[in-house]
Amino acid sequence: MEFKKEMKNIQKALLTGCSYMMPLVVAGGISFAISLLGGTATDTGMAVANEFMANIKIIGQAGLFMMIPVMGAYVAYSIAGRPGLTPGFILAYIANGTVGETGAKSGFLGALVMGIIAGYFVRWMKNWKVPNSVKSIMPILIIPLVSTFILGILYIYIIAVPLGSLLNILVEFLTNLNGSNQIIFAIVLGAICEIDMGGPLTKTVTMFTIALISEGIYGPNGMYRVCVGIPPMAIMLSSMLFRNKWTDADRNAAKTAGLMGVFGLTEGAIPFAIADLKHILPANIIGCVVASVIACLTGVSSPVPHGSFITLPMVTNKLWFCIAIIVGTVVAAVLMGVFRKPVEDSVAKVETEA
Repeated sequence: MEFKKEMKNIQKALLTGCSYMMPLVVAGGISFAISLLGGTATDTGMAVANEFMANIKIIGQAGLFMMIPVMGAYVAYSIAGRPGLTPGFILAYIANGTVGETGAKSGFLGALVMGIIAGYFVRWMKNWKVPNSVKSIMPILIIPLVSTFILGILYIYIIAVPLGSLLNILVEFLTNLNGSNQIIFAIVLGAICEIDMGGPLTKTVTMFTIALISEGIYGPNGMYRVCVGIPPMAIMLSSMLFRNKWTDADRNAAKTAGLMGVFGLTEGAIPFAIADLKHILPANIIGCVVASVIACLTGVSSPVPHGSFITLPMVTNKLWFCIAIIVGTVVAAVLMGVFRKPVEDSVAKVETEA
């Protein structure tokens, strides 16, 4: 019973983190998307049209980067209250950057984990029996300093470094698979490239495809780039097709997520995935696998390290590039509608459990 209660607390914490992160996703994502208007595709990504657009891009990038620390901070806040904010912000910021000799980066998954750990660690510290003279400085000095230091060292030496080695193993696995069966390769590529919605696994696949681009091999990048916009666009489509499965707030936020997907920004799907991981994630993975396989079978390729419809002028076999994205989006959207329960049933279940 206690375990189920804590799982509910964690779920509530994740929803709290998402609610505070969403405005940053909207402001950052739309600003970044606007900055790409009129830009040109290059071998290093999308180049903005002018200096004004470059400044808008800076604003957008800041919002998209800050959404991870904000999410981690408010996950910790939901569990431990205001004293959890400082370690939550700092630890999530660290998780979203590179640390150690391997340059390990765990992205939003690491931020989630560290936000939860920080929340419970701080909640434990709040129960310490200390002299009255120390109580007044516990929330402003002792708790933030001790929790940030201990958990920061824990992340850098225990969590982050092994993860970097794991990602290196993944790159080697993809390299070997690329030379064997292309269909299996497309399935694996589509499955893993959207598991963490633009996080370290996705970035690892990105680096892998960019390395192949430098060698004049564009096929794997084409299989990958049809996938990047599918999760947020599928969420938008599903919220339109299955209105009873989404709240009014979800449907409004999904419109922004869908726009981000058109511009190749997967991050718009993160808040929805965190809020309903067991339904959103499988649907997106299957949709991305379908799109990747279609791109593989039809010879879609792309020399640009960016994806979705905004890169259409640079890809080969443009018709099948679009078909792959559309079919993958529809598949994922329909599966979300099938997997998710009606909003009324979900609310009733929560009230019953409460």
